[in-house]
Amino acid sequence: MPKIAFFALLFCSLLCGGGARAGAQSTHRRLDQTTVIQGYSCAKGYAWFFANGQLNRCIVAQETAFGEARIPAGSYIALFPNGSPNLVQMSHDAPVLGLTCQGGSWLGVGEASVVAFYPSGKLKTCSLASDQTIQGVPCAKGGFFATLTGPDPSVYFYENGKLGGCRLASDYAGLGKGALWRQLNR
Repeated sequence: MPKIAFFALLFCSLLCGGGARAGAQSTHRRLDQTTVIQGYSCAKGYAWFFANGQLNRCIVAQETAFGEARIPAGSYIALFPNGSPNLVQMSHDAPVLGLTCQGGSWLGVGEASVVAFYPSGKLKTCSLASDQTIQGVPCAKGGFFATLTGPDPSVYFYENGKLGGCRLASDYAGLGKGALWRQLNR
C-alpha cells in the first residue's frame, strides 16, 4: 500500500474515533496468501496489528460482513483495538443499509471515501455515491472533492440509526440546496 494511503487512513482513523491513539504501537506483517484473521479474510499483501496482536487493518479478499454492512472484496478495513469495526474504504460504490455509499478511487482503494462505524457496528458516516433521500431528507452526493465546493460531504447518523445531518441536494425545511442540515433532536 502506498505511504499516502496509509497516512490518509491514519488521518481518517483519528477523525472517526481513533483506531490509532497517541502512544499506540502498530506493526505490519506480510501475508504470502489470503489469511483469515479474527474472522476477516485478509488478502495477500500487508496486514497491520495493534501492540496486543489484534488485527488493526487489512484489505479483505472477499465480500465481508463489517458492522451492519456487507462490504465488497478489495475493501480496506480498520478496526478499533477491541476488534469492533471502525471504518472501511470500499473498493467500489456499494449498498450499506439501503444507501449507496461511495467507494473506489482513481488513486486506489486506500484513497476512497470513508464509511465509519460506531464501536457497536452501527453506521456512523457515509459519503453518498449519488443524491439520495434519507428518512425524508434530500441528501447530496458526497466524496472528498465535495468538501472543496461546500460543507461536509458525508451523511451522519446517530447510533440509534436516526439521520443526524447531511448536505442538502435540494431546498428543504427552509434551507437552500447545498446547506448543511442537522437534526439535533435524537
